[in-house]
Amino acid sequence: MKALLHKTHFIWLMLLTFLFVGISSDVHSAQISKLRIGQGISNVRIVFDADSKFEYKAFLLSEPKRLVVDAKNVSVSSGVEQAGSSGNLVSATRVGSVGVDGVRIVFDLQQPVIIKKAFMLPPQSNFNWRFVVDVEIASEREFIKHIGNDNAFTSESYAQSPKKISSSGQKSKHFKPERKKVIVLDPGHGGVDPGAIGVSGIYEKKITLSMAKELKEELDKTGKYTVYLTRNRDVFIPLRERVRIARRYDADLFLSIHADSAVNRRATGLSVYTLSETASDKEAAALAEKENKADIVAGLDFAEHSKEVSDVLLNLAQRETLNRSAELATFMVQEMRKSTHTLDNTHRFAGFAVLKAPDVPSILLELGYLSNRTEEKQLQQKSHRKKLAVSARKAIDKYFKNMQSASVF
Repeated sequence: MKALLHKTHFIWLMLLTFLFVGISSDVHSAQISKLRIGQGISNVRIVFDADSKFEYKAFLLSEPKRLVVDAKNVSVSSGVEQAGSSGNLVSATRVGSVGVDGVRIVFDLQQPVIIKKAFMLPPQSNFNWRFVVDVEIASEREFIKHIGNDNAFTSESYAQSPKKISSSGQKSKHFKPERKKVIVLDPGHGGVDPGAIGVSGIYEKKITLSMAKELKEELDKTGKYTVYLTRNRDVFIPLRERVRIARRYDADLFLSIHADSAVNRRATGLSVYTLSETASDKEAAALAEKENKADIVAGLDFAEHSKEVSDVLLNLAQRETLNRSAELATFMVQEMRKSTHTLDNTHRFAGFAVLKAPDVPSILLELGYLSNRTEEKQLQQKSHRKKLAVSARKAIDKYFKNMQSASVF
């Protein structure tokens, strides 16, 4: 009998041991091994390296200003706290605990910010799981509007825990899906500025507006983008105002649409331009000068802003924007070559005023030559514009997909 009791006691002890080990292994199901902070033009990207996916909540607190990341069922390596200071926006990082099974990572902020997005990235290439938080420098008023739990960016599983599901069964209001990318399409010219005039008398401003509407429709169908036009009717908009519109919408991408003309009626082909103070050739320089003079048509001389623009272009921070513009141009050329004839040296560089937003990746698309009878006829056909719109949409899709993986270092 005593032997049986000892045996029963042993079995219960083993079961409790296995149960304890199982519970212990679940308490910290993920480990954050590394923290990296990247400083951009007016934004900071914070990247956590982890060995598996975890639940998170990211929010802002004031007095003092802090970015807080709460994570469930994780452990944090000792080196994370020391690696947290960027010396710019984030002054220090602290790690503590919250609740029964949570870790709280606090970033002390030197300036007011807002959280733009927070998301998990699955393993790819040489990287394991990564949790990314993007914050952007903001005004004091914007910061105050975004502080607290009500404005938290929360993983869906975190938000759907039993305590956060309402009686109606709806998801917690704290869950915020990733913000759609904002694209601003700029139909060139308009109103008193007709742009180039085709061999049949068609105005460039009409072609560019039709193309912009076609592309907007194509992008809207994906459900991934919020798309705006700088103009949706025949009105004149100064070049500087077009840039302001893109920045006002907090655009992730700006695409200006034009059509070319040349003395040589045999000239044909689509081309893509990005900003450079030194044009890639004399033709590009002449075209940029012609386009930039559009403001003078309505009595607005853009030249008075050249010092300001030059100062911005000399700013080291804008290299990031220019590099991203070049990436988009590369994808655009690749896709457009599949659907239409392109110029030799398709990606060109010129000092277009409309591309000078310092913090918005921008390209200018020259659809073809209205001075060429065949190409002018094509650009007036909806089927041809549709084909160009599909290619442009594919290029934009590739750009954002590439940017998401490449920019998370």
